[in-house]
Amino acid sequence: MFVYCPPKELPVLESVTQPDGKRYYVSPSGKKLPSVTTVVGAQKKQALLEWRKRVGEEEANRISRTASNRGNRVHNLAEKYLKSEPIDWAKEMPDAVASFRPLIRPIHRINNIHYQENALWSETLGLAGRVDLIAEFDGVLSVIDFKTSKKPKTKEDVPEYFWQTAAYSLMYEELVGASINQLVILMAVDGQSEASIFIEKTEDHIDGLVQAIDYYNKNNK
Repeated sequence: MFVYCPPKELPVLESVTQPDGKRYYVSPSGKKLPSVTTVVGAQKKQALLEWRKRVGEEEANRISRTASNRGNRVHNLAEKYLKSEPIDWAKEMPDAVASFRPLIRPIHRINNIHYQENALWSETLGLAGRVDLIAEFDGVLSVIDFKTSKKPKTKEDVPEYFWQTAAYSLMYEELVGASINQLVILMAVDGQSEASIFIEKTEDHIDGLVQAIDYYNKNNK
């Protein structure tokens, strides 16, 4: 049984996805804030366009849709598991179950959940997003993000994961008044029985986050 202890109730934010795939949230003051994932992924946009051209639009759409669907199902399983809700494993998609199982062991290092799938925002940063989890990991308050991958990755392969979680850390501090100094990525990799676990300090990724925000703002005026 996982303990839930949210420090304060947060409002539900309206989110809008534009035709170009960019998403924004409407803050309680009515300000439109781009999503964290849109902002931190902006620097990889050109590489993504080149990949789509290389494999073809139809195949790129199929791959992207499959990855997105699997990722969403894994997130849903994690949410149910952490809430101790019943899961009918036989009715779940086999690929989602296979991706989720390696996450079960590290999930049991989680407790004292502050927020799960809650919208966070910062008008200071000009960002908003939906955090996977803010909870204690091995007894340390952390921003925790669940990821799936078809192949093993190093932390150098995915700097945007740490910019994203660092952003949530700063949003939490702005909204709640307490700091989070640990970022945790739990990654299920195809064909691996154990999840990849990355644990980083928030302070080590602030500069990268600021640079990502600057890049997005300069290219989206």
